[in-house]
Amino acid sequence: MINAFTENRDFIDHDFSNQNLSNLEFDNCSFTNCSFQNSDLTKTGFLECSFTDCDFSLAKLLQTGFKEVHFKTCKLLGMQFALCNTFLLEMQFDDCVLDLSSFYKLPLKAISFKKCSLKEVDFTEANLNSARFDNCDLLRAIFEKTNLEKADFRTAINYQIDPEINKVRKAKFSRNGLAPLLFKYDLIVE
Repeated sequence: MINAFTENRDFIDHDFSNQNLSNLEFDNCSFTNCSFQNSDLTKTGFLECSFTDCDFSLAKLLQTGFKEVHFKTCKLLGMQFALCNTFLLEMQFDDCVLDLSSFYKLPLKAISFKKCSLKEVDFTEANLNSARFDNCDLLRAIFEKTNLEKADFRTAINYQIDPEINKVRKAKFSRNGLAPLLFKYDLIVE
């Protein structure tokens, strides 16, 4: 049984699939090997929570709050983070699959992505100032009117960023990673 307010609890191997978990609050909870497939997390708040080996496929995130939340080895395909509550929004991702997800217009200053698959993720108009993309695959990820100032792409791969339509001041790239900044000019860089 889940209470409207749950704190300091560990959920292991719990199946929340297809459940209505809306309007709940979780404070300082950990979720390990849990499934949230097709669950409704509308207006649910997660404060200082961790998720390890969890599956969020097709979960509904309308006004969901993620405050100081850490995702590790989670499956987050097609997640509409753009619909989340932005008040105190703070997340970090380690070794997660976030393909086809949307972070449209979100304030994600200093967000950390480590060893994540971010294929076809929409970062349009997001604030990624000081973000870290450590060993991430950004194949066909969308950066348009995105604040990438001081972002770190030195170990990221497969990104294409147009410096003319994104803020890239003091962003960090490896020497080998400069070619994707020039893709639209059809240059050959060897």
